[in-house]
Amino acid sequence: MAVYLDFEQKLKSIQDEIDSAKLKGDFHAQEILEKNLEKETQKLYSSMSDYQKMQIARHPDRPYAMDYIDMIMDEKCEISGDRHYKDDKAIVCFLGYIGGQKVMVIGEEKGRGTKNKLERNFGMPNPEGYRKALKAAKLAEKFEIPILMLVDTAGAYPGIGAEERGQSEAIAKNLQEFADLKVPTISIIIGEGGSGGALAIAVADRLAMMSYSVFSVISPEGCAAILWNDPSKIESAMKAMKITAKDLKECKLIDDIVEEPFCGAHRNKEEAGKAIKDYFLKALKEIKSNKDFLSKRYEKLMNYGVFKE
Repeated sequence: MAVYLDFEQKLKSIQDEIDSAKLKGDFHAQEILEKNLEKETQKLYSSMSDYQKMQIARHPDRPYAMDYIDMIMDEKCEISGDRHYKDDKAIVCFLGYIGGQKVMVIGEEKGRGTKNKLERNFGMPNPEGYRKALKAAKLAEKFEIPILMLVDTAGAYPGIGAEERGQSEAIAKNLQEFADLKVPTISIIIGEGGSGGALAIAVADRLAMMSYSVFSVISPEGCAAILWNDPSKIESAMKAMKITAKDLKECKLIDDIVEEPFCGAHRNKEEAGKAIKDYFLKALKEIKSNKDFLSKRYEKLMNYGVFKE
């Protein structure tokens, strides 16, 4: 059953009327209502606020990393554990093929259903998760295999145990090591990109965002609480923070935007999966065409935050 967000309630009402007309066999009314639904959908999604885009990024039906991995990988073998502590299920690593191209896929997975969400820690990795990601990346580098990273986390897990085991060190180590990998790297933010927890697998030759995803140093709710001491100022916080794909592309902090289905990836998961697959193969071809891609990566990273008159 489709989940409708607060701002989509008008669409839900029309859909309920369509379902009712179907049951009654009133095909004329159904046709009129379907045209009305299409019109209202176009109107709503053509003028969305940043806050509404963030709601879509957090939609419970939105495809997660494992959904995309299952859709786009032809063959796959999971890489588990960090060789230090344990296997963190919030990070998933798979070696396999996408469109005939050998690839290592690293993703942050939030999980489905209560049991799986708890097992995945709601997509908030511990340090062992980031160390697992680095282990997989180094394995890919050894065998000259390109890397695709799928970012989707509210942030790195802030628990006491995570800090005791070196959360900040694990993230910092990834930033250092991923910047120097000798293979093409592509990172796509598919939902939420929360602070260092996202950045730990977002240092790449190409950094892209799905059109309804967000990427920020802190949640808008947290920003509003700190700056205005009022969590209800969330929309003001979002305007100031510029965390949407469109804003970050304009600021030149990301390279590309991967277009989602018009109503969001959750409305057409197959189309969203195809968009990610096509982007990966296209971006990889472009990176490989430049033999000196490491120098280009270095130049890109060193230019972050540099503004010229």
